[in-house]
Amino acid sequence: MNFKRVLIIVIDACGVGELPDAGQYGDKGAATIPNVALAVGGLKMPNCQKLGLGHVVEIKGINSTKSVMGCFGKMAEKAAGKDSTSGHWEMAGVALEKPFPLFPNGFPKALVQRFEKEAGVKTIGNVAASGTEIIKQLGEEHLRSGSLILYTSADSVFQLAAHEKKVPLKRLYEICRIARDLLTGKWGVGRVIARPFVGQSGSFVRTAGRRDFSLFPPADTVLDLLKNSKRRVLAIGKIHDLFAGRGISEHIKTANNTEVMQAVIDAVKNKSNYALVFANCVDFDEKWGHRNDEKNFAKALEEFDQLLGVLLSALQHQDLLIITADHGCDPTIKTSTDHTREYVPLLAYGKTAKSNIELDTRETFADIACTIADIFNLKHKFKGHSFIKSIVGN
Repeated sequence: MNFKRVLIIVIDACGVGELPDAGQYGDKGAATIPNVALAVGGLKMPNCQKLGLGHVVEIKGINSTKSVMGCFGKMAEKAAGKDSTSGHWEMAGVALEKPFPLFPNGFPKALVQRFEKEAGVKTIGNVAASGTEIIKQLGEEHLRSGSLILYTSADSVFQLAAHEKKVPLKRLYEICRIARDLLTGKWGVGRVIARPFVGQSGSFVRTAGRRDFSLFPPADTVLDLLKNSKRRVLAIGKIHDLFAGRGISEHIKTANNTEVMQAVIDAVKNKSNYALVFANCVDFDEKWGHRNDEKNFAKALEEFDQLLGVLLSALQHQDLLIITADHGCDPTIKTSTDHTREYVPLLAYGKTAKSNIELDTRETFADIACTIADIFNLKHKFKGHSFIKSIVGN
């Protein structure tokens, strides 16, 4: 094959339009990037435009220009749900047949009592809530009582928030590991998330100490196949946590999108011998989507595009860059702060790849895993279709 290294950048929550079953999730009308663009009067993303984003769906400010140097399309999620874990696993070849359990009314009393006993803690909250709002509401009580703030969302998550001065990070992570070991079977949420924060009442702020504790993927992903074939996989951002470290050679922890993109750029400029660099830009989701902040969402998209320009200039001759997302989180839907069930963009570019090629609508995110498997001649059982022949020919 023409490529020796694949770079995947997940622009977290950046969906491009409702899936056919979006109504079943209460997400009718969701279209994260297009709706954000409309809300701010248009986006300036010249580098994504060059890669073909304007051909994927109509986006105000991003033209469907004829001079496209990338390959473009969109993907549907085969797995049920709209969770980061299931989305990333499917990209890596494993599409869940059953969705992770949800707890919209909080967790069962018996489960909470067992967790508190095993972890040696008390909890408050136990509701579905916005993370920023619940620390406003319960942060002061947490500081006074020492009880951890337990909450969930429309996603399959068991989240524990604690002030760093009250519960040191090391202890919070220990507590989350206890929860992770407990939450299996019918209680097997996709992620246990440590949500540390700092500050004083009225001005609490979440920190970069967040950590996700995921279940192990139920089968080997393309990351496992690469690592088992003695190839190196670099995870950047929350990728390591989403795969519980499986199939990963090295990982880099980051605090924001800028650090993620700089780590990817460094890996390229240093001519590292990673077969796969897998990165997640989480700010779109965590900082702006869940907070219904379309203005800063738009600003973050344009900042990402600027850094993408640096990356495109640094790409080596045998690199393949893939840009996609894991779900939507449309900040313009003011009745919700949850993820949205959407198609995600698929942009692919390499100096040895074809240009201006339409990749159509893919039936599953697993097409990415199939493509990587073809590039590195890996035997697999992923239920998808490679698009490698579309971008390089027979």
